[in-house]
Amino acid sequence: MATDRRASWLKGVLDLLVLATLTEGENYGYEIAKMLAGSGLGQIRGGTLYPVLNRLEEAGLVSAEFRVTERGPGRRYYRLTEQGRQTLAEQGRLWLAFDESVRTVLASGGLK
Repeated sequence: MATDRRASWLKGVLDLLVLATLTEGENYGYEIAKMLAGSGLGQIRGGTLYPVLNRLEEAGLVSAEFRVTERGPGRRYYRLTEQGRQTLAEQGRLWLAFDESVRTVLASGGLK
């Protein structure tokens, strides 16, 4: 039986996907996870997502702000920085070129 490698693939591109979810404006972790799940990527657990968000913040690619809410716990909102937008553009182009190369090789192997 073949091993399902989707989790490994996701790990390699999750930083980029998180940046992409923030292009339309700020958001908090749970909503980012819902957006990714809604895109067909499956459930992204907090233990996976929050370390990515912290790493992106430390790298200066996102900024974060904690806000108290009237109901429920406060939320940490994340916003894409200019450096994050540049990184998304550069790395996004590289990922799409990589994806095209993978598709070409798979198609030559008979997969369509």
